[in-house]
Amino acid sequence: MRGGTLGRVTSSDTSPDTRSATHPGDDNGNGDDGRASSSPFRHSEIDRDAAPQFVLPLVVRIEKAAPPARTDALETAARAVLVLLSDERATAPDGAWTEAVRSWQDARIRKVVRRARGAEWRRAEALPGITLTGRASDGAGSAAEVRVFPPVPLDGWPKELAKLQVSGTDLDDPGPPPAPDLTAPVLWLNPEVTMSAGKAMAQAGHGAQLAWWELDGAARAAWRAAGFPLSVRTPSAECWARLVVSGLPVVRDAGYTEIAPGSCTVVADHPALRGRG
Repeated sequence: MRGGTLGRVTSSDTSPDTRSATHPGDDNGNGDDGRASSSPFRHSEIDRDAAPQFVLPLVVRIEKAAPPARTDALETAARAVLVLLSDERATAPDGAWTEAVRSWQDARIRKVVRRARGAEWRRAEALPGITLTGRASDGAGSAAEVRVFPPVPLDGWPKELAKLQVSGTDLDDPGPPPAPDLTAPVLWLNPEVTMSAGKAMAQAGHGAQLAWWELDGAARAAWRAAGFPLSVRTPSAECWARLVVSGLPVVRDAGYTEIAPGSCTVVADHPALRGRG
């Protein structure tokens, strides 16, 4: 089941935004402008639907008594994707996850968000992966906990994850989140598109990944060293209209669930990428 909700947790699939030209790469995999030419969002010449399809599983912990706040869950999911992409197990030539990550990036960039609690969460934690913990807000429940796993074939989920619920409690914020720190990256959500919490988590992950692939090596290293600070916020309609044409990376959803194909869902506003439009 595809999509990205917690009320209806499915997956989220994205297509490359092909408006930017592909640049020839240097020996470090960077384009002639310093960006990664290996970005899975930039190679429109690859037939991604013909490639074997993989998916990146994310599991969010939602205990009945104290679910996390929505924004905290979105931000934690985005950070989890970045931590996995930069992990040596996913980047080293002989890394345990390198082949799976490469196969995933050669096809559509799919992410699936499911929920777990209690024993389900403990079983998920026993599988190879990385758990990220967010930050509880005043008046909210627990800090968000999201575990990201190396990509798996679309029809080859580990049984411990395949059994997890794809329906359940959606997430809310106890109040409006504070203004974002504009000196750090901000993932802006389309204010005109309604997405369930899980769908938005997957889309935030897409945005973070797109920004990561657009950065040069120095900017990536600095972001990682800082612990991947970021915010997820929803701008006004007027601000969103400016962001979409600003030259910043834009996530366009493939439209398999919840929203129309080609919908712009996230603008990845990283300070190092501003002013390119």
